[in-house]
Amino acid sequence: MSLIGRLIVIFIGFLAACFVGGMIVVVALLFPEFADLGAGPVDQGAIDILLGFGFIFVSGFALVPAAAIVAITEALYIRSALAYAVGGGVVGLACYLGLIPFHSDSLQFEGIVRRHLEIMTGAGIVSGVVYWLIAGRNAGAWRNPPPPHKPPPPLPSNSRPDAR
Repeated sequence: MSLIGRLIVIFIGFLAACFVGGMIVVVALLFPEFADLGAGPVDQGAIDILLGFGFIFVSGFALVPAAAIVAITEALYIRSALAYAVGGGVVGLACYLGLIPFHSDSLQFEGIVRRHLEIMTGAGIVSGVVYWLIAGRNAGAWRNPPPPHKPPPPLPSNSRPDAR
């Protein structure tokens, strides 16, 4: 596979992983509202808008850390689903911690909500597995030359017409 084709597959895998991560974040954050039995039917247009914003949120914050993980796995031919799940979890953790205030004098994050941390990390893990399903299974494949073609088998001796 050529490098250009591989970059297209990586881009499609990243978009799919961000969409799944955005869906997980939106559904997990809205789940307490869905669990309320007094709530009426859910407006489909509002859900579509929330999923769009979830996709934009996840893709915007995850672009740089995910690009670093993709570059490492492509350079080192890492094709393990576990590596992509761990990498996705690290990206989700980095995205969440990037939103929390950090005080450099005490070297602590303030205001960490454990449930939100778990949601972002879990969304990152699932996104990493989705990326692996689309693009990670063939990491580094663009470097391998295509295998040489075998010559065709020889024709049987009695299959040639007489040269008269």
